[in-house]
Amino acid sequence: MANGISTDTNFDVSKVIEETEKVVRELLAEARLEKGNILVVGCSSSEIDAHQIGSFSSKEIGEAVFNTINKVTKEHGLYLATQCCEHLNRALIVEKECAEKYNLEIVNVVPRLKAGGSFSTAAYEGFNNPVAVEKIQAHAGIDIGDTLIGMHLRAVAVPVRIGQKRIGDANVVCARTRYKYVGGPRASYNND
Repeated sequence: MANGISTDTNFDVSKVIEETEKVVRELLAEARLEKGNILVVGCSSSEIDAHQIGSFSSKEIGEAVFNTINKVTKEHGLYLATQCCEHLNRALIVEKECAEKYNLEIVNVVPRLKAGGSFSTAAYEGFNNPVAVEKIQAHAGIDIGDTLIGMHLRAVAVPVRIGQKRIGDANVVCARTRYKYVGGPRASYNND
């Protein structure tokens, strides 16, 4: 490890890919997302590899997790937003098409392993037309390694319990969002 960047080539990336795909598919089965919705993901490669968040960035792990989630979100017609680390104030990397569709203000920053994180660096390198934005209101989210994605979810977040609770050594928490209920005792609601 040099400067907190992992150079470990003995890590079992195939297991990370398998666990990541299971998490995403479980969430999408429960979240009832529609084409064009946004899935926000925060990911600590350090936590996946049993290190403290922000201390052991792994390009290999970041790429494996990004490529897996990006593949599944594309299959479902969803936009993927990747949350950068705190050194970029948790900015997000998205496809420019997503930023334009949702009228998101584009900012000028390029993530790197120790300033943005390995996951968002992989997104910036893997998206067709990547841009950075400061805020988003996603329809669902996955937090891999306690990265605190809540600020990027729509106002009413609902936990989604999944069977796959870890990717590597990182905790995984998932959420979907729903519309706010408004009205009083006479109101009725659409549960779909």
